[in-house]
Amino acid sequence: MTVGPATAADVAAIVRLEDVCQGPDAWSESLVRDGVAGGVPTVHHLVARAGEVVGYAVVSVVDDVVELQRIGVDPAHRRGGLASALLEGVLAIADGAERVLLEVREDNTGALAFYAARGFTELARRQRYYRDGTTAVVMSAPTGARA
Repeated sequence: MTVGPATAADVAAIVRLEDVCQGPDAWSESLVRDGVAGGVPTVHHLVARAGEVVGYAVVSVVDDVVELQRIGVDPAHRRGGLASALLEGVLAIADGAERVLLEVREDNTGALAFYAARGFTELARRQRYYRDGTTAVVMSAPTGARA
């Protein structure tokens, strides 16, 4: 398995994973395509490949703060270290930043435990953040945290 920058050829796979992993909060194909193409210079898309694209991450880097916007792993490839490898890739991009921020659904106990085990702590909550009204837990970690 390798982790590296996404290319235009990866857009369809990222969109498929976005639908599977994010459900009603999934980003559109045009938004993914624009992001992969560099339409927003602060945003970086990474993919994990095991022959095919089986995971992705989206990160925004602005000055000393990095926002992890997405990590998604194909359900058939979960619990094999892909999310950790993607987080490592995000932290490598974050070199020089002071901290990483992210939001997680409060009902996603697996993701909350994953990030807590990697040094992320709760910073705040955003009520009714997701389309279905679920609250987001805002988490933060210094960039020295490693997967």
